[in-house]
Amino acid sequence: MPVYELFMILRQMSRPDVVSCMKRASEMILDRGGVIRSINNMGTMELPYKMSSQGIVHRTGTHFLVEFSLPPSQIEDINEEFSRDVDIIRRGFYKTEDDLKKTKVKACTLHEELLPPAYRKEVQEMIAIGKRKQKPKFKYNSGLDYYPFAK
Repeated sequence: MPVYELFMILRQMSRPDVVSCMKRASEMILDRGGVIRSINNMGTMELPYKMSSQGIVHRTGTHFLVEFSLPPSQIEDINEEFSRDVDIIRRGFYKTEDDLKKTKVKACTLHEELLPPAYRKEVQEMIAIGKRKQKPKFKYNSGLDYYPFAK
């Protein structure tokens, strides 16, 4: 299953109400066959601009970041349910790379590290890319051997 990040802004509420709202949101994900990896509370802060949701204007909100795995077919259903929730001002689903892909580190040997930069494979690839992007030099079509307007 792909890994998603859900960014939510909840309306300003008391702590027990925030907990119950997050429980509702988590249960929606779990009921659809998802697995929650982490829930991060980023705190209550003022919004960058006035946001309206369900006909109410909000100036402050509590920000949460939820990382979870879920079948892609269920994302649309959860998004629709969150749109009907009066406590959620904004939400956004973003697909992230799997942890296995993030943690893969390229093998490196001491011999490659000790080479001067000009002889390293990565540096040679960057030099080749730089040479491809060089602009052609301007050619003067005056027929003279020199540039007549030089000082």
